[in-house]
Amino acid sequence: MFMKFEIISIFPEIFHSYFETSILGRASKKNLVYYTIHNLRDYTKDKHKTVDDTPYGGGAGMVMKVEPIYDNVQSILDKETISTRSILLSAKGRVFTQKDALRLSHYKRIILICGRYEGVDERVSQYITDEELSVGPYVLTGGELPAMIVCDAITRLIPGVLGNPHSLQEESQGDLYDASYPQYTKPEIFHNWNVPRTLLEGNHAEIEKWRKANARLKNTPQQ
Repeated sequence: MFMKFEIISIFPEIFHSYFETSILGRASKKNLVYYTIHNLRDYTKDKHKTVDDTPYGGGAGMVMKVEPIYDNVQSILDKETISTRSILLSAKGRVFTQKDALRLSHYKRIILICGRYEGVDERVSQYITDEELSVGPYVLTGGELPAMIVCDAITRLIPGVLGNPHSLQEESQGDLYDASYPQYTKPEIFHNWNVPRTLLEGNHAEIEKWRKANARLKNTPQQ
């Protein structure tokens, strides 16, 4: 199994160091994932490589144009016919969750469009992409950080990426509980702060009960 991420941005240089590092970098070297970064300005038709314009009806700021985004997405779709999901990342999208990561991990290709400025022409969401996602109930400068978050969350779920299959099993559940229950390592005592006794006694059934009891409930942000 493999996954192709096609990321559309006006700042492609942002991504390379993150995707070449740690788990994501190793996954790429093992050909489990492929990260392709597209410079949206390459799909403009004017000499100034314009990707934004003033909004109809007036208002502050600039809006990203539909034409270059459409041409960029079409160039990706024309490469090959594989199961694909296209996503616009914006502050007004539905909040991305672990269940979304699991759902999206079953596709062969994910197209991620990074919004910028005051927004993106609504026709991108209506006619070009399959869904619109955000990473939380707050506003970021652009969609580049959300794109990296989405890639990271999905990449971890691809078989062979994580060295420990148990980690994948936990992260694939996507239930109400956060798999990052409290964890401890050596030393057993530091500044009179003790590791919970249950974790030291070697009773795996009791350890599992302790972890479930102490797992943090996931909060689902409302927008």
